[in-house]
Amino acid sequence: MINSKIAFLASSGKQAIAAKNALEKIYDSTSVNDADVIIVLGGDGIMLHTLRQYINRPVKVFGMNRGTIGFLMNEFSKDDLLDRINSATLVTLHPLRMKVEKNNGDIEEALAINEVSLLRQTSQTAKIKITIDDTVRMKELLCDGILVSTPAGSTAYNLSAHGPIIPLGAGVLAMTPISAFRPRRWRGALLEHGATIKIEALDTKKRPVSASADATEVRDIKSVIINEDRTIDLNILYDPDHNLDERVLKEQFSP
Repeated sequence: MINSKIAFLASSGKQAIAAKNALEKIYDSTSVNDADVIIVLGGDGIMLHTLRQYINRPVKVFGMNRGTIGFLMNEFSKDDLLDRINSATLVTLHPLRMKVEKNNGDIEEALAINEVSLLRQTSQTAKIKITIDDTVRMKELLCDGILVSTPAGSTAYNLSAHGPIIPLGAGVLAMTPISAFRPRRWRGALLEHGATIKIEALDTKKRPVSASADATEVRDIKSVIINEDRTIDLNILYDPDHNLDERVLKEQFSP
């Protein structure tokens, strides 16, 4: 990555904007559309937004924390930025692709970097069926919803739903129920990243269900098929001493 063209992108926070302005006075930069490496300033939200926005470009993203949550970010420093980029470790992630069949027969697809989530649309509890690689694993789950999370998204909605935090290179996905009613004690599952997941909504006239791939929502669904799309690479750069595994452990033992 020596002599890479870099660009700076900040969230709307004052701290992130000030950092961007300071860095642009020190380092030569180009437009985001022409960059090989995008320096993202803010929190995890702007990191994931940037990955999503440039999902079809072979760009690398180096994040520095100038926001409230920075689980996916490096520490901020104005010093030696080019050396940090050139010595950084590359982590490649892959998004989830959801293929939705609606009750009217329409088919819709969308990509998710964080998670694919299914939620009840009314006050009625959702009733769903779960099939993994053509084997029915749960004939009936009554719940508010369920989500399938990537490692990158495991510290977001998945964590709020009491799902596990997953190291970025673990090669697994988290399936986490949202307010499971029956079976009440089911806490979810860890699945191989290559699994084909099918979730069917049952009794949809009484219990309508929506499905969302990150912010893309489809309502009145019949079923959703979820796969990791390994044709799409999301490339994140980390400082060599940015021990993400250690951060994952600390997060799991935090009060």
